[in-house]
Formats: sequence, structure tokens, C-alpha cells
Amino acid sequence: MVWHDYDLMRIPASLLYSIACSFLVAGLAHAAKKAENRPPNILILYADDLGFGDLQCYHPGSKIPTPNLDRLAAEGMRFTDGHSSSGICTPSRYALLTGRHHWRDFHGIVNAFGGSVFKPERLTMPEMLKEKGYRTAAIGKWHLGWNWDAIRKPDAKPIGEGRKQSWGPEAFDWSKPIPDGPLAHGFDHYFGDTVINFPPYCWIEDDRVPRAPDTLMDTAKWKPIKEGNWECRPGPMISDWDPYQNIPTTTKRGVEYIETQADAEEPFFLYFAFPSPHAPIIPNDEFDGKSGAGPYGDFVVETDDACGQLLRALEVSGQADNTIVVFSADNGPEHYAYARDEKYGHWSPHPLRGLKRDIYEGGHHVPFLIKWPGVTEAGVVNSALVSQIDLMATFASALDFELPDDAAEDSHDLLPLLRGEVENVRSTHVHNTFEDAWAIRDGDWLLIAAKDGYHSRKFQAWEKRHDYPADNDAPVELYNLAEDIGQRNDLAGEHPEKVEELKALLAKIREQGHSAPRLAK
Repeated sequence: MVWHDYDLMRIPASLLYSIACSFLVAGLAHAAKKAENRPPNILILYADDLGFGDLQCYHPGSKIPTPNLDRLAAEGMRFTDGHSSSGICTPSRYALLTGRHHWRDFHGIVNAFGGSVFKPERLTMPEMLKEKGYRTAAIGKWHLGWNWDAIRKPDAKPIGEGRKQSWGPEAFDWSKPIPDGPLAHGFDHYFGDTVINFPPYCWIEDDRVPRAPDTLMDTAKWKPIKEGNWECRPGPMISDWDPYQNIPTTTKRGVEYIETQADAEEPFFLYFAFPSPHAPIIPNDEFDGKSGAGPYGDFVVETDDACGQLLRALEVSGQADNTIVVFSADNGPEHYAYARDEKYGHWSPHPLRGLKRDIYEGGHHVPFLIKWPGVTEAGVVNSALVSQIDLMATFASALDFELPDDAAEDSHDLLPLLRGEVENVRSTHVHNTFEDAWAIRDGDWLLIAAKDGYHSRKFQAWEKRHDYPADNDAPVELYNLAEDIGQRNDLAGEHPEKVEELKALLAKIREQGHSAPRLAK
């Protein structure tokens, strides 16, 4: 039967609506039927420099509305004691994607035009999932390195000196593929700008640059920043680059990717890594004033909105009921949080002490949400100690993938915890950002194996405003987090035996090369 425009005009609007709804329901039913016959999809939403107390589901007094992530928490499991491996970007991402503490291999971040942190033999989460038949994609921030030397011209000369030293756009052959990036370590597809405040300032798709940089980075060409500093390293840029378009562009790509997977025979893994609310703090104009915590809060609102778009794409495409969704962040908020607390009365890591880079809780104690249809019950709040490092062993367990002894050496299987079968799967966790300062958690006890837990900045005005005692100049600090989550009361002098016990445990975990239960002898 052939339909013409004039035929459709004769059909009542109510009937047309019913026909459209029937097609939609049939399409969703078809997608749902396909989903029944394959393993669950996996979507990891990873924020950047987000405070534990920024989301209202973690802190009802937060001045930042986060309705989409609050809904995710209500539909899944909200962990109140979740941690990243480090207080900075690259190490936490490495640990999440390998199930291995970063400090077994390195401590710092990948700098501009830095090489990959992955060794060729290191099994990654996307490589594991590909072996189980998954399609894999990374969209957004990478910050785990590429082999830029492979496309740098032999006669290229750097420009500038010291921290301002970089390369001009003419230093690279942009027509060549860039090796040793996401595609070399398990991802079928990548789209992003690698790091929002590092060169090159352009999009990268898979392992190539769609448009070659043609000028040097110049923040004067951009709209004014809304809070803090640009913190952008010098280097090549395409002349019409607009950092404000990062979240809208990557979110659109993420939605498109999810939608295209609905008819696929294979499950998908999408690692979606936001550039926000990391500096530069640049919420788009439509989000200005949407929070009571200034531009940073508005940037969190925009991030929450992007999460909502991705989650709605799952629902509309009929994949929500067969998709594991994880939301977390790489570390705590940047030092601008001190000024924000004073100006707006919003403390991003509430109720924690410390910020990004710190080994106090605020540096690595982050939001951690998991919605796993058929596994997690809706609205459960779980106080067990968990880590992003544990995702690798958890997915391996769910997929009957046998991890080799030289992979995911620190990853614990969370499945029994997610199912409500046990109360804990791990009791210890090592916290570290830089090589010279460590902390170890064991049960309720937390040892700062350093003079204090600061690396970012110590701000005495903040400590005074929040009733922190003066530093006692002791070589270590000890806290009972069950009684003192804000880390105000140093108990090292009262419990020297506990200090020595935790020092020995820290040394053992560091020296033995693993902490995963399956590797215990």
C-alpha cells in the first residue's frame, strides 16, 4: 500500500499519534528483546575534579541542583565511602581502567604531548571486555598519553622556555595517525580533545585529527572565563577553537553512540569522561545562575544535564534495562573551593577535609553511584569501603572472565556487595598522590604516613572557620573515620600501637605487588 501526503491529511491527529506510539513501542520492544540475549552494556560517567558534597544526593544542603544524578542514585546504589586511586587526574584514570593502583607504576600526570602510561602487556578494562564480545568506545577526556613523537617532524624546534615551552602547529605532520592512544589499549573508537587545557586544541577522532591546528593557543580569542584561570598550556590550536563547546559536542557524540548501539548484536562499553568541573570553569550561558555556588556550581549543573541526556538516550533507545551505569569522579575539587566556601557558603567536599592532590579524604573520597538492573536494588545507600579499582574485577566476575595473575592486581569483586549478600568486600585502601606521602585505610582507621595530608594548599582561614585545631607538628596523623569523618582529631599520640600496625600493613601492600583477594597466598 502506498501512502500519499493527502492521505495522511485525512487521518485524525489522534489516530496518527496512536500509530506513532505503536511504532515507538514496537521499536523499544525489539531493542529490549535483543538485550535479553546479550550481556549488559556498561556506561561509565566520569567527572573531573568534583567534590563529594557537590551532588544533592550526597549533601542535601548543597547549593547545586543535580536532578539527573540524584535520580540515578535513587534508581541504583549510592556508596558513601567510595574512592579513586589518586588525588589527581591521570593516575585515577589508569587505576580505574586497569584495576591496579597507579603508584605501582607512576605518580604524576601525563603532561602536554606526553607518552602513554600503559605498557603494551598491561590488560585494560576495554581489552578485557572486547575479549567478551563488547564494542568499546571512549569519549571526552583521555589524559593517559599518546605517542606524539611519531608524528613530530624530525627537524621540529620547540618554542618558549621552561613550563611555557611547547611546539608550534608546524612541528607535526597532522595527516598521520597518532599511535598509542585509546585505540592501542582496547577502545574501538575515540572522540575528544584529549585534555581540555592541554594542546593540541582540536578534536581527535579515533587516532587522527579531523582538522589540523593552524595557529597557537590564544585565550584572547575565546569568550571570557567565568571563574578562576584558564590554566591552559601553550601549543597548537585550530583558529576557531571554542572550549565552551566541549561538553555540548562530546555529549552529542555520546548520545549518538548510544543510539546507534540499540540494534547491535554485541553489548557496548562506553567510557564517557567529562572535562568538568575541572578548570577552566566555563559553564555555557544557559546554565549561568542555575546554582547558588557561582560558575563552578553552574558547571556542575551543566555536567548533570549532560549526564541526563546520556541516560535519556539509554531509555529512549530501549537499552536502559540492560545497561550498567557507573558515575564517579577522578578526585576532589581544585583549590578554588576555598574561595567558593567563603563567598557562597558551599564547601564542595562536605563533610570532608582536603582537596585535589591531598591525601586527606577530600582529595580522593568521591561520589560513587552504580545502577545495575537486576543486581542493585533501587535507592540503597551502602557505607562499605569501595574503590574505582574494583570495577575491573567486578565486571570480570559478572562475565566469567578469568583474570590472569598479572592483571587487576588490586581489584576486588563488588558483585556480592551489589547483590546485598555481604556487608564488605575490602577493608583496606592505600591513598596516594605523590611519591613522598602516603595514607592507608584499614577498617575505620586512617593513617596519614606524613606530617599532614595536604598537597594542594593549606588554607588557615578555612581551617579556623571550620574549627580545625592547630597542627601538632607530629610526623604522622591517625584518625578514626567512624567518629571523625572530617579528620579533626589526630589520635596518633594516643594509639602508637595502631600507628605501627598500619605502617606495617602499608609496607606489606606496597612490597607484595598486589592486594586483590584472589592473589592472596
